[in-house]
Amino acid sequence: MILKDKICIVTGAAQGIGKAIADKLLHEGAIVYGCDRAEGSMREAEKNNSNFHPLYFDVTDAQAVKSAMMTIKKEQGRIDILVNNAGVVFNKKIGMIVRDETELMFRVNVIAVIELTQLVSRIMARTGGGAIVNIASVTAVLGSAGQSAYSATKGAVIAFTKSAAKELAPQGIRVNAVAPGIVKTERFEELYEASGDKIDTRISRIALGRLGNPEDVADAVAFLASDHASYISGQILGVDGCASI
Repeated sequence: MILKDKICIVTGAAQGIGKAIADKLLHEGAIVYGCDRAEGSMREAEKNNSNFHPLYFDVTDAQAVKSAMMTIKKEQGRIDILVNNAGVVFNKKIGMIVRDETELMFRVNVIAVIELTQLVSRIMARTGGGAIVNIASVTAVLGSAGQSAYSATKGAVIAFTKSAAKELAPQGIRVNAVAPGIVKTERFEELYEASGDKIDTRISRIALGRLGNPEDVADAVAFLASDHASYISGQILGVDGCASI
């Protein structure tokens, strides 16, 4: 149990990759605060594991975020691990990009990550350090037609991760990111059917010959959050099956 008794926060924990991450951290012995905006969406997880604590708020609501972090600090005395997973994606080709959608992606995918990192790193700095893992995307590394605006948000996450790692290292805080490829989540088929994309074509560009699953990403996050990665910071770990999107 590589995360035994660690106090962890996972945003966007109600479904998909976030749920898999929360489950993995719990399996590794952590006490997990799962955050999501959909009231009641994590009831089952709460019922199944006494170490899981749901918190419901919108990551773009600065006051709600601050209140939630202070609640955790008050209850546990510290925060050891933050996983910035909550995200929004709109797949639009250049010429069809909608400003409101782009602004929402930046608010959720970038600004919320920066604000949560600021809040949590202050707590970590007072209690001996910690680990922050951001969820980026292979699209930010390789580019992806039809995902320019989304890729821009995840590129910002990568840049922020590298800079934050340098800034927070003296306080004993490590900052890394995981960059997943195509992951088969609840929204996966819906998104790609709507875009008219061919999944078989995408799979043919993945050297390992399959789509990723949420557990693949969760395993990488757990490693980076653990003491097994104690000398790793400022890194972007691709979990993409050796893709060439």
